[in-house]
Amino acid sequence: MGVFAKALAVWCAILALAIANGALREGVLIPRLGLRAGMLASGVLLCLAILVVTAFALPWLDLHATRELLMLGCIWLALTLAFEWGFGLLRGRTLAELAQAYAFKDGNLWPLVLLVTALAPWLVAQLGGMR
Repeated sequence: MGVFAKALAVWCAILALAIANGALREGVLIPRLGLRAGMLASGVLLCLAILVVTAFALPWLDLHATRELLMLGCIWLALTLAFEWGFGLLRGRTLAELAQAYAFKDGNLWPLVLLVTALAPWLVAQLGGMR
């Protein structure tokens, strides 16, 4: 299996966790904690999930050079943005509605989640991964 196929497989796992996180946020966190605290908790949980998946996947991906790790993060970021915008547009959301997710408002940490997504391979490698 090639590196890109592996990177895509790991991103699909991250996507599945992100979808589950969204269900948890809407079904449990916001109703119990309120909008702001629920959004904050959801954002933190998703960042942690991305880092944990990356820590388990990094040995399998077998990437070590800083450039490779940052490229992997950029690929995951591009896939995430393409999915987010493509899926949103297919659901009939406007560009203005989609852009609202990129503001730190009401506890929304989506921009931080995107940053963690982009830097996760490099960050995990810096912290020693799952060796």
